Amino acid sequence: MVKVDPIPSRVRPAVSLPALVGVFLAALVCLWFHGFSALGWVPILDSANLALHEAGHPLVGWFSERLGVYGGTLFQLLFPALAMAHFWRTGHPVGLALTTVWLGENLLQIARYMADARAQLLPLVGGGEHDWTEILSRWGLLHRDTLLAGLVRLAGCALMLVACLGLWRRYRAATRMAR
Repeated sequence: MVKVDPIPSRVRPAVSLPALVGVFLAALVCLWFHGFSALGWVPILDSANLALHEAGHPLVGWFSERLGVYGGTLFQLLFPALAMAHFWRTGHPVGLALTTVWLGENLLQIARYMADARAQLLPLVGGGEHDWTEILSRWGLLHRDTLLAGLVRLAGCALMLVACLGLWRRYRAATRMAR
């Protein structure tokens, strides 16, 4: 099988040490807030993610009221995924890594919300129904909320790790070529 690389290595931007450290620090800050802060909330970033989440409900609900409950999570994942696609397509490894960390962080936030489906202890914006209680009830999986949340959390952490390791690998390759 022939491996096709859409961006020839001669036009790929190099990864600098400050950029590598910046992406690693961004991932560590996100993980720290999720693991050690009382709220599990990354300031500014999660406020933006919440705005995307809340915007998704009425926009998807415009097409189908029944599907509106999925719109929040869909928009929360769609925007970082589109940003990732842009940076991949244009060949910017640092942007790709940073947006992959963003997607991973969103998965951590989604997992937190998902794990709360039965307990319903988290404050909800504007009150109303808990998205994941509704979604998991529809699927007959409400009793598995914490298990599913653990899998989503694992996927989020894995994405952040892959982003950092991929960028580190690119940095090492660039420094070897420079020698």
